[in-house]
Amino acid sequence: MRIVHVLTRLLRAGSEENTLASCSAQIAGGHEVYLIHGNEYDESYYKNPIAGLKLVRVDSLVHPLNPGKDVAAFRAMKRLFSQLRPDIVHTHQSKAGVLGRFAAKAAGVRHIVHGVHIVPFMNVGTLQRLVYLAAERAAGAVTDAFIDVSPAMKAACVNAGVGTADRHHVIPSGFDLGRFRAGHAPEEWRDILGLAENEPRPPVILMMAALEPRKRHCEFLRAFPAVVARHPGVRLLMPGEGPHREAVESVIRELGLERNALLLGYRTDPQNLIALADFCMLTSTREGLPRVIMQYLAGGRPCIVSDLPGIEVVVRHGWNGIVTPADDMEAAAQAAIELIENEVVRQRLTQGARATDLDSWQVENMCRSIEEVYRNLLTRAER
Repeated sequence: MRIVHVLTRLLRAGSEENTLASCSAQIAGGHEVYLIHGNEYDESYYKNPIAGLKLVRVDSLVHPLNPGKDVAAFRAMKRLFSQLRPDIVHTHQSKAGVLGRFAAKAAGVRHIVHGVHIVPFMNVGTLQRLVYLAAERAAGAVTDAFIDVSPAMKAACVNAGVGTADRHHVIPSGFDLGRFRAGHAPEEWRDILGLAENEPRPPVILMMAALEPRKRHCEFLRAFPAVVARHPGVRLLMPGEGPHREAVESVIRELGLERNALLLGYRTDPQNLIALADFCMLTSTREGLPRVIMQYLAGGRPCIVSDLPGIEVVVRHGWNGIVTPADDMEAAAQAAIELIENEVVRQRLTQGARATDLDSWQVENMCRSIEEVYRNLLTRAER
């Protein structure tokens, strides 16, 4: 098969990692694979390319709404699809998902698939919801198959009239479970925490997320002084990069949290940071079923997580984590205080994390299931 994936942004986040894992497996399976992406990208993907993956940059494909550039991106992708004549176009993320599917249809691509990593019309303002929902319904009409990261994503789409139930396939976002189960604290852990040689290890919290507004680093940081007041040595580790970095840095300075809230930048060893932490957090307002939660649990660490749609599939409140109201950062901070101070609760949740069944998130299962969706589309077309 000739397969073309389309992403709005090629950065270091869950949907990108999911897509690249799919690309690698498809290349290993003997397919010809292209990845089209927009103007925001991490240069390391070009400096250290995936063998066999053909990257194509479309500079007019931008994340914000921009009518002029959006039309240009549509035309550029239509031209690319006409030249490449792919068997499958598989779009990801909101902007690439809408423009990419319309461009594929206009170019005569026979099989169009869309990955639902997040539902864009949920937890947004009324006007945004109307615009996003109209766009998703229209794009859904030209979509042969949807791949949803969780049952909640499928239900949200079907209930909103975005595709019919028979075209939606739930395939969890896979990753290398063994890598996270084998994590160990980094050798330079004292340097990471900013500790002197004989300084005792403080409580360590990990929030592993791209630095973008929907992850709500800033909102949690404004509640975090309550944790620092009770435990002045606490460290909140925040690995990752993204467009919101300056805003996060500004809040850290404003609140005087430079010693406690540490931005680590992009790291290649997330499994070791998880092993360093006592527990982990995610305070996002809009997600699919974020696989970072499964990575926390695979690493044997309980998590505090916002009440996201479908989170109950993997996080059981009081067993392997704590689920807090989505708009209540103070509740998240109080949960952090409880886990720092109550070792019995923390150990019980740690045991629950280690016992969580995560086999559905094994990357090989994801890649095999996606290819099955592709092959079913091709087989139906031949009948």
